Amino acid sequence: MIKRIRQDIGYFLGGIIGLSFLTLLSMSWGEKYLMPGPRNVGHQNLDCEYCHIKTPGTFRQQIQANVRYLLGKRSQPVDFGRKIVSNEACLGCHQRSNDRHPVYRFFEPRYKAVREKFKPQFCTSCHLEHSGSRVTIVEFDFCQSCHEKLVLKKDPLSISHKDLIAAERWTSCLGCHDFHGNHKMKTETELSKIISPERILEYFQGAPSPYADKKFHLATKKPKHEN
Repeated sequence: MIKRIRQDIGYFLGGIIGLSFLTLLSMSWGEKYLMPGPRNVGHQNLDCEYCHIKTPGTFRQQIQANVRYLLGKRSQPVDFGRKIVSNEACLGCHQRSNDRHPVYRFFEPRYKAVREKFKPQFCTSCHLEHSGSRVTIVEFDFCQSCHEKLVLKKDPLSISHKDLIAAERWTSCLGCHDFHGNHKMKTETELSKIISPERILEYFQGAPSPYADKKFHLATKKPKHEN
């Protein structure tokens, strides 16, 4: 009996200590110890809450909501403490009206196969945070998934896109085209002058942009969800 009481007290104290430890870490001054890796390029000076948006309600209310979900009395569960990072958090600072590859486009039915392969409908599929880089996808063949049947009536390139596609030279795509179209640049027409894959990979990892110094839209300093 005494042994059982001691075990119960040990479990109770262990739970209290563990919960206290997690609570301290979840506070603003302790969040840096929870980071799985360095912030990405351009995010070095951002606070955690720029991306990790607080979940509405108190901790007790969040527990109640999830219990109701488990009992079938609520259609969706809720996150504890902070929301899972979603497109909403990214677009709060990076919303662009001229985006050539907006994430919402990939939710269309025709991109089902692409979604299953690359998940381009999520910002974090290419820009996974806490990697210390700018872009975390390094394969250049993702262009093939949507543009394999591209045909231009008046092709401005010195070697036609049709011939490039036939030769499967997919590493050349980003040499002319900025994926999101946010750089103020002139599209190259001479294939020998395009940006090399090596320079693009360096840019992905944090080097200055090889496309252009000026952009159409700069990231906002304050997320829209905080306005």
